[in-house]
Parts: sequence; C-alpha cells; structure tokens
Amino acid sequence: MKILLVVATKQEILKDKFKGIDVLVTGVGMVSTTLNLTKQLGVETYDLVINMGIAGAFTDIKIGEVVEVIQDSFSEIGFENNSGFEEFSDFNIETNYSVNAKTYLQKVKGITVNTVHGNEESIAKVVKRINPDIESMEGAAVFKVCEEFKTPCMQIRSISNKVEKRDKANWDIPLAIQNLNNEVAKIITEL
Repeated sequence: MKILLVVATKQEILKDKFKGIDVLVTGVGMVSTTLNLTKQLGVETYDLVINMGIAGAFTDIKIGEVVEVIQDSFSEIGFENNSGFEEFSDFNIETNYSVNAKTYLQKVKGITVNTVHGNEESIAKVVKRINPDIESMEGAAVFKVCEEFKTPCMQIRSISNKVEKRDKANWDIPLAIQNLNNEVAKIITEL
C-alpha cells in the first residue's frame, strides 16, 4: 500500500517512525495545505493519504488523546449579518466533508479555521453554531483535495490544548506529538 503522510510542520512528525513512507510537510493553514497537496497528488498516486497533526479540543477530550476526524468543515466560509454568521445559500459552495471511519480511535467532528479560537465569545459562538469537537488549520483542506483526486484519506489528530482563552501554559505539544506518532505508526502496521 502506497501511503502519503501529510503534516503541517516538520515538528509534528517523528520521521524515524515512518521509514519508507512518503511525507509531505505542507506548511500551516488551508491555503498552503491545498496548494502543496494538490501539487503532490498531481504527480504521484497514493492508496491512502493520512493527515496527521495536533489540534485543540472544544469538548472534554483529554490533552494527549488521539482521535480520528470523520467530519470536518471550513467553518468561516459565509457572511455576517446583523444577527450573526450565515453560510451562503445562493452559491454552490461545499464547506462540509465526511469520510468513513477507518480506525479504532474515537470519532470526532472538526472545523478547519484560519484563526484558531482564543476568545471566549467567539468560542461560544462557534460551539453554538457548529458544535465541533476539535479545530485544526488544515483538515478540511486535505479532505477537499483528496475528494477531488478520488484518493482515500483519513485525518488523525492529537489534542495539544483545550480551545479556551489562550494560555500556552496549559498546552502539552510534546505529549500530543509523541502520542500522535505512536498511534499513526500503529495504524499503518494494522493496514
């Protein structure tokens, strides 16, 4: 099976765990991810793309826990009016993506954002509107590109922090990265 591992940053992958597997470091955010993954899938064909990375949790998922995202959306595509945020209804814009579960991990719903949440008011609004479990800056972009290229994919995330008023003292990025890499390596051996 030919697998492509997609990560936003080189810090999120421990390459010694994945010898012989192609790795694409896209850069942070949906634009860099879309551009670089499109370029890669335009020249190489894969049996599976695994998007792996860290994420923030809106729910009671523990820091360091690894989850599989089976639904993801571009949460910011729409417009504001006097009563709040609305999605476009007069354009054919796909913003929500779903994939079949492929692992034993907890299944979650994600949102993909340009600006990670750190303000209590904006957090409350997005939770009320979408009720996501986690947020990342790349997930829905990977789902979109893989759908366009008809390439099976999965998104595996490890929780580095709670989505709350920004306080990096509460984060544990090293734990999240270690657990993420351990779980992805295990998933690959079970394919």
